[in-house]
Amino acid sequence: MGSGQRKVEKRSGLENDSFLKEHETAPESGCLSIIVLGASGDLAKKKTFPALYHLYRQGFLHPDEVHIFGYARTRISDDELRDRIRGDILAKKLKLYQSSCNQIKYVSGSYDTEDGFQLLDKEISQHEVSKNSAEGSSRRLFYLALPPSVYPTVCRMIRKCCMNKADHGGWTRIVIEKPFGKDLESAENLSAHIGELFEEAQLFRIDHYLGKELVQNLLVLRFANRFFLPLWNRDNISNVQIVFRENFGTEGRGGYFDEYGIIRDIIQNHLLQILCLVAMEKPVSLKPEYIRDEKVKVLQSVLPIRDEDVVLGQYDGYRDDPTVPDQSNTPTFATVVLRIHNERWEGVPFILKAGKALNSSKAEIRVQFKDVPGDIFKCQKQGRNEFVIRLQPSEAMYMKLTVKQPGLEMSTVQSELDLSYMQRYQGVPIPEAYERLILDTIRGDQQHFVRRDELKAAWEIFTPLLHRIDNGEMKPKEYQPGSRGPVEADELLAKAGYVQTHGYIWIPPTL
Repeated sequence: MGSGQRKVEKRSGLENDSFLKEHETAPESGCLSIIVLGASGDLAKKKTFPALYHLYRQGFLHPDEVHIFGYARTRISDDELRDRIRGDILAKKLKLYQSSCNQIKYVSGSYDTEDGFQLLDKEISQHEVSKNSAEGSSRRLFYLALPPSVYPTVCRMIRKCCMNKADHGGWTRIVIEKPFGKDLESAENLSAHIGELFEEAQLFRIDHYLGKELVQNLLVLRFANRFFLPLWNRDNISNVQIVFRENFGTEGRGGYFDEYGIIRDIIQNHLLQILCLVAMEKPVSLKPEYIRDEKVKVLQSVLPIRDEDVVLGQYDGYRDDPTVPDQSNTPTFATVVLRIHNERWEGVPFILKAGKALNSSKAEIRVQFKDVPGDIFKCQKQGRNEFVIRLQPSEAMYMKLTVKQPGLEMSTVQSELDLSYMQRYQGVPIPEAYERLILDTIRGDQQHFVRRDELKAAWEIFTPLLHRIDNGEMKPKEYQPGSRGPVEADELLAKAGYVQTHGYIWIPPTL
């Protein structure tokens, strides 16, 4: 990061008037320390450190300003941690600059005692002194790549031992990974514990789906293109489907997954966040709090989930995993229909669908429009117009529409208007979600992070359903690996008004 003017948030609490204040500016000339807690774990190795490395390569993290610290219980040396990180980055066939790894210092310590955190603070302070940072200007970013169970303890240790003065443009910020609780009560308890230690403006609850390129494009698509504005409502849209599919099972994560299930793991956070961006009203401006205010309004307008709007599934063989209980009721598949009670979306079902061990791997949004009235071409059987946003893989946006079949006969066929990123933006790398979100954290931009009241509203929607599943009141249907999931899910889609297109396959264009 450069040493110019940056935005520094001076908010405290969740009061509306504080949200609407203009951000005050203050110089950020102090050095930046990024502390990865849980540095020896899988998340840090596969996501956090590679993202930091990419930011370093692209010039967003300058070696004369930033230093990276790893903290974990594992007793290893600086070089051993660097070798672990280097090996994972090389496995991705990326050239590694040795100097980037030399920016990493490792500290070993417990998560629930002061000794380790005092040593960590000492190492950070020595780095700040070596960089001649003015008192009160240094910046400390703590990334919690840890299990949620230790968040309160770790945050308490950071608050007690590792805070810096922030009276001359400096700051301390905390990045928290999901899951943010298991239901409304546990999420509120977690928020209360952490909220006693840090102001809301210091907390960055990260949902990596909000960092994906096509998700970030949603607001631009909706509010910067004139032809979408009159169409994006109940008068024209029949249903919206938000889908996450994987063609593999839990693969060694059975014990962890069984504790949460597909709704907590994918739907309540990732897919619900996408729903907010698809359904929200235009914010007053692009200031983060205006955007997050509109997302909260959407969540507060969602009606309670009815049992008949839910289909659960569990793939055959899931309970063969030795880490999964023999009588597990945990769904590995779910289709949930949500209904938004407001003027724009009354009567439009939002279908959230996620599953493991299915016949394909992809994440996409499908906005299906209503039938054309007075169909003189008799082409409704070919399928409706759909606007599809492919989030992964093969990022793309395409509109399915009916056109004349080339030839002398007046016959119609379904085709598409296609924007495929690999073809249109050749040679332009698409950033990883974690790169973007970590950079946003450094900049203090909370637009793509989950606010406390937003988190509460999300859990209020799903907690009653989750408790019924946990209590065994709702049972998942068995489905075969490699299938579309339970047949009842397709029946629910049809009941919700989704019309499946037969005979049409979108093929990503080749270069």
